[in-house]
Amino acid sequence: MARITFLGAVEGVTGSMYLLETGRSRVLLDCGLFQGRRVEEEANLKPLPFDVHTIDAVLLSHAHLDHSGRIPLLVAAGYSGIIYMTRPTVDLVEVLLKDAASLQERDAEWENKRRQRAGKPLIEPLYRTEDAEKALKNCHGVRYYKRFKVAPGVEARFSDAGHILGSAIVEVFIKEDGQEKKLVFSGDLGNSQAALLRDPDPVGKADVVMMESTYGDREHRSMEDTLNEFEEVIETASANGGNILIPSFAVGRTQEILFRLGELYQAGKLRYQAVYLDSPMAIAVTEIYHRYQNVYNDEDRDSLESAETGENPRKRSLHALLPILRYSITTQESIALNRIESGAIIVAGSGMCNGGRIRHHLKHNLWRRQSHVIFVGYQAEGTPGRALVDGATHFRTAGEEVAVKASIHTMGGFSAHASQSQLLEWLKGFPDTEARLFLVHGEQGAKETLQAACREQGWNAEVPGLDEVIEF
Repeated sequence: MARITFLGAVEGVTGSMYLLETGRSRVLLDCGLFQGRRVEEEANLKPLPFDVHTIDAVLLSHAHLDHSGRIPLLVAAGYSGIIYMTRPTVDLVEVLLKDAASLQERDAEWENKRRQRAGKPLIEPLYRTEDAEKALKNCHGVRYYKRFKVAPGVEARFSDAGHILGSAIVEVFIKEDGQEKKLVFSGDLGNSQAALLRDPDPVGKADVVMMESTYGDREHRSMEDTLNEFEEVIETASANGGNILIPSFAVGRTQEILFRLGELYQAGKLRYQAVYLDSPMAIAVTEIYHRYQNVYNDEDRDSLESAETGENPRKRSLHALLPILRYSITTQESIALNRIESGAIIVAGSGMCNGGRIRHHLKHNLWRRQSHVIFVGYQAEGTPGRALVDGATHFRTAGEEVAVKASIHTMGGFSAHASQSQLLEWLKGFPDTEARLFLVHGEQGAKETLQAACREQGWNAEVPGLDEVIEF
């Protein structure tokens, strides 16, 4: 008898972590950070809810921090085993974990200056750069579709989830008492309308399915309509002389947006002087995307190839599709962008405006009526991005309150997550509805709506609670 304990991403969309236990092994699926409101992030300070020395292996679905961000804590607590992931994920995790450690060190340093002045005890960052570097030594890349041994009686295989570069559907094969049972963890499933990556792979028979439900209660706008609106916003901003700010997640969304801007440029519809990618992390990730074009879908890979003037296919890149793309790496280069009053498209993190260089650009542009802000990703409750989407009249950053006069646009069609119909379509890849289906990684309303839709298709979908244990 095997069992699963749901340790995160069951009461929201962050903190992905699930413990699989068999008669001979204990395997962790994901080890992600809780993100969002302060009360939610405080959960990261609690000790990991298991003895790390008893964990035989870790299977990581993809690099996003809500799935990978507690790996340094796991290793620092004494875990010394292998963390399995796809090969592109190894490269991305290195960038993300080091960046997360740097931000935590910086935040702790600023907080401790305040605490010193107030005579309060000092704090430690959640983890440091050396913790991230130590954890990276445990990361091992496996190619898609290769079945490999994970622990005694446990094997696994990664299929393409189409969410971000290297994202995987995790198939786990459990052998006990002469029988094999199969657990499928969807990870985050991609939006089949999105650029660059392939659609999520269908998966065959399973005994247990754990499926994400981020957009389980809604449909994405069609990509055609989204791109038409995207083009209209850019044309309007160009006509009235304003800048366009695009808060964007460094992994996946940024590369999608650059590709779409490149399409407009190639069609002669992008009249802006320059597109600035103002995020060292997003720049590093974009270069990683260039290295793994073998996992792109055929159509978009052909678009990049046709835009390249050189003969070497390895030189295909988003720069070829979008020649006006400029990297803004240093702090000085970023600050210089604040002097541009018109004619610039600035793509910067963080995607929910709760940190990063985008906050400085918002400070210098939100109060201008000719400016435009385009949100191209999910804005969690409690984040500054969500406040702007919901109509906030003022934005506070660096101790200063800025009036919101810019036009705010939301384009859900760019989501990297599958919509409700796409989730249901993925489920059709299973030959029957006999498997136990658990909905995870979603807000309560999204899970409940998706649960009803799944039941209409014959699935007995269940919504587990935090720390709930199920046996199969």
